[in-house]
Amino acid sequence: MVDFTLSATELAVRTTARRFAATHLTGAKQTYSALHSHAERFQATQALYAHAVAAGLVRGQIPAPLGGTNSSLLAAAILAEELTSVERGLSLTLLGTGLGLTPLCLAFEPRFEAFLSPFLCGEGSPLASLVFSEPGGVANWLERGAPGLQTTAYLDGDTWVLDGEKTWATNSAGWDFRGAELQCVVCRCTNPGIPVSAPPEARIMILLVTRDDVARNAAPAFEVLKHQQVAGWTAVSGPHIRYSGLRVPARNLLSAPGKGAAVVEMSFEMSACLVGAMATGVQRAIFDAALAFAKGTRGGSVPIGERQSVADLLIDIKMRTETSRYLTWKAATKLHSDLPNYHDCREPALEAKVYCSDAAVKSAVDAINLVGVSAYDLASPFTELLNDAMVLPIFDGGNVGVRRRALQKLFMSEGYEPWET
Repeated sequence: MVDFTLSATELAVRTTARRFAATHLTGAKQTYSALHSHAERFQATQALYAHAVAAGLVRGQIPAPLGGTNSSLLAAAILAEELTSVERGLSLTLLGTGLGLTPLCLAFEPRFEAFLSPFLCGEGSPLASLVFSEPGGVANWLERGAPGLQTTAYLDGDTWVLDGEKTWATNSAGWDFRGAELQCVVCRCTNPGIPVSAPPEARIMILLVTRDDVARNAAPAFEVLKHQQVAGWTAVSGPHIRYSGLRVPARNLLSAPGKGAAVVEMSFEMSACLVGAMATGVQRAIFDAALAFAKGTRGGSVPIGERQSVADLLIDIKMRTETSRYLTWKAATKLHSDLPNYHDCREPALEAKVYCSDAAVKSAVDAINLVGVSAYDLASPFTELLNDAMVLPIFDGGNVGVRRRALQKLFMSEGYEPWET
């Protein structure tokens, strides 16, 4: 029997997230909105982030068997929805740390305990980052015959030497732009022992880079080249960074060449569910703002929500939001289920990323049409909500170049059973 009733644990996650959002996120924008640059706005949220750490919202994204309090991917999706329904700056920084820790959690061994411990103690403001995207794009990173990732590493004695440029990796530079507490850097191994004929995935590895590692190197080994100024999520940091001969200990190898690609793909399949949840949260904010506007008369004799055209737009937004939530919940439940075919587990995650993110953009546009030209006033929330929604289809694996292509490949695979999920 299908039951959409949340468990006691899931309800507790929702209650904690709502309490934190009401206390700290409702007024968060006031702490950074007057600042000029994304970098300054991001840094202005550090104290609020520390409150989130103390409230257990970072530890709550780490699986319980590893010392965290997270019980499931569904619980993480609930957290993401609640936070992003209220604020979309600090929220992404928090969720970005969860994504940054995902490869470590997936490939965890006891010898990596020291890398995880700063995120379990509930103190300070530690940031983690999954460092994957590159200036030249990564949609074709595993295509045979293509150049592949341009960030490379080779083993020199007992140290790995890391070179290359990355961009759009949330939190990668840390609060002071000298590196996050933990960077999980996806790179291509150039050791001579790997055959030239080997497939691209045979060279993919993940290195753990800490602030201490960066500090042990000369300053040019890690540089922030540019802080992008973007349309939405205006207090988030995902700068263009460069590694130039950055040396890290051999023990920092999280996933050896040949094993890294699978960890990266699983990490982004999990985050696909969370983008679905974020899109649901954004749509909740859109609906709430549109509904509040629709309860005014706007010079007429009745609230405009009683006009059919306005009501139809509201109904569409609400139905998309509900659909997004339940597709996300299904995706989060299925991804870690025991279905015999893993492709049946991952399909809903891919669909949640595509559908929910596209739906958020459509809902934002519908709300603007509902409101009319008044929505174009920056004093109203609607243009900001559209700017926040617009990035959802194109980040975390763009829908056109990555997520839909993964679904296409799945649909055309031998033995695909479309209704087994």
